[in-house]
Amino acid sequence: MWIERNGRWVQRLKALPWPRGTVRLQITVVFLAFTVLLLGVLNTYPVISTRDAVVRDKEQSLTATAAVISSALSGLDSLNSENVNQVMEILDVTGVTRIFITNERGSVVYDTWGELVGSNVTGAYPVLEQSMAGQMVFTSQYTHKQAFSSTAAAPVMVGGTLIGSVYLAETDAAQADMIGGIQSRLLTMSAVLALIAVALSAAFSSALTLRIKQLRAAVRVVQAGDYTQHIETRGSDELTDLGEEFNSMTDILRRTEESRRQFVSDASHELKTPLASIRLLTDSILQTENMDKATTLEFVEDIGESASRLQRLSEKLLDLSRLDSVTPPERVPVDLSAAAERTLRLLSPLAAEKEVTLTCAAPAPVYILAGEDDISQILFNLTENAVKYNTPGGAVTVTVTGGDTAVLTVADTGIGIPEEDLPHIFSRFYRVDKARSREAGGSGLGLSIVSDAAALHGGSIEVRPNHPRGTVFQVTFPAYEGEPNP
Repeated sequence: MWIERNGRWVQRLKALPWPRGTVRLQITVVFLAFTVLLLGVLNTYPVISTRDAVVRDKEQSLTATAAVISSALSGLDSLNSENVNQVMEILDVTGVTRIFITNERGSVVYDTWGELVGSNVTGAYPVLEQSMAGQMVFTSQYTHKQAFSSTAAAPVMVGGTLIGSVYLAETDAAQADMIGGIQSRLLTMSAVLALIAVALSAAFSSALTLRIKQLRAAVRVVQAGDYTQHIETRGSDELTDLGEEFNSMTDILRRTEESRRQFVSDASHELKTPLASIRLLTDSILQTENMDKATTLEFVEDIGESASRLQRLSEKLLDLSRLDSVTPPERVPVDLSAAAERTLRLLSPLAAEKEVTLTCAAPAPVYILAGEDDISQILFNLTENAVKYNTPGGAVTVTVTGGDTAVLTVADTGIGIPEEDLPHIFSRFYRVDKARSREAGGSGLGLSIVSDAAALHGGSIEVRPNHPRGTVFQVTFPAYEGEPNP
C-alpha cells in the first residue's frame, strides 16, 4: 500500500496476520502447541525405537536358528520324518514357539506341534514359498498390548538343490507388555508435564503481559503530556531494553519540551522588547501636543530601528524553522573558497567602520556538497560576529583548507568568549553579554543557525579561544569528490 508522506510516496508494509486477542492468550496458545508437539514426540519416538530394537533382535535370533537347522539338515540326501526327527533331537532347539520342516514338495515332515505332519502347506505360508525359492525370509508384526508375532524361513540345500524348507514361528507377549507399559508410563508422564506446562505458561504470560501493561500505562501517561514518566527496568531481556529505550525517549521529550517552552519564552521576550519600544514611542508622539520636528524625527528613527530589529528577528526565526524542516535542501557543489571571498567583500564596509582588518586565506577551490544559501549564511554569521565583537585595530582571518574533509576557520582577535559560556553559545537566544549583544543588534540566534546549518549538511562546528585573545570557530564538512558544475 502506497501513502503520501512529506510530499513523497512511500510504501507501507502490512503487518503479518495474527489472530486477534490478548497477548497473554496468544503466548499461552503458542506455548501449549509447542508442548503438545514435544509430548507427541516423547510418546512416539521411544516406543518406536524400542519396538525396532526388539524386531532387530528377533530377526537376528530367528534367522540364526533357521540357518543352524538348515545347515544341519543339508547333510541329508532327502528329508523325511524319521531322519529329520533324529537331527532335531540332536539340535534340541529351544526358545521358539513352533518349528515345522517341509520337503521339496511342500509336505510337512516335522512339526513341533504335531498338527501338520503329512500335510502339504504349499500356498498357505508365503514365507515358505519365498524360502523354497532359495531365500532367507523374516517377518514380524507387533500388536500393542498383545504380542510380537515373528516368523523366519530358510531353504535346505544340498549341492545347490533344494530338498526342503525350515519354518520358525515365535510369539512374544512379554516384550509387547513391556513396550505397552513404557507407553502407559509415558502417557502418564505427559499428562503431568502438560499440567505443569499449562501452569508455567500461565505464570510466564502473566509476568510478561504485566510488564507490557506497565509500559502501555506509561505510554498513555506520556501521551497525556507528562514527560517525566519513567518505568522501572530490571533484568537483561528485550523488554528491559524496550523499557530503557522508553525512558530515554521520555528524557528526550522532556528536554525537547523544556527547550520548546524556553524558546517560546525567549522569543516572546525578544519580540516584546521592540514592540514595547514601538508602542511607547508611538504613544508619546500621539499624546504630546506641539512636539517639535526634531524630537518627532528622533522618535520615528527609534521606531524604525525597533521595526528593523523585529524584521531581523523574524528572518532568523524563519531560518531556524527552515533548518528544522524534515525536507532536505537541494545540494549542489559549492566552492567554499569562493564563497568566503564573496562574504568578505560584503562585510568589508562594516569592517572598515569598525576598523577591523579582514583576511581571506583560501588559495585553491575547495568543493563541498551543500545548499549555497546555507553556506553563505554560515560564512556571513561567523564573519559578521567576528567583526562586530572585535576591537579597533583588530583582525579577522577566514581560512579554507581541503583534503579528506573541507575545513572553514574564522579566527578573530576580539573580546573573546569566557570558558564557562563556550558550551552554551550554540543554544538558541543565548548571549554571552546580553547588553552588548543588543547594542550590536544580536538576537542570540546566529550561532544556533550556523550549528544547525552545518549539521544539516553533515558538518560539525567547534569553538576555542584564540591566543593571546579572541575566538576561533572551525566548521568541518565532508569533502566533495565529484566534478564541480561548469
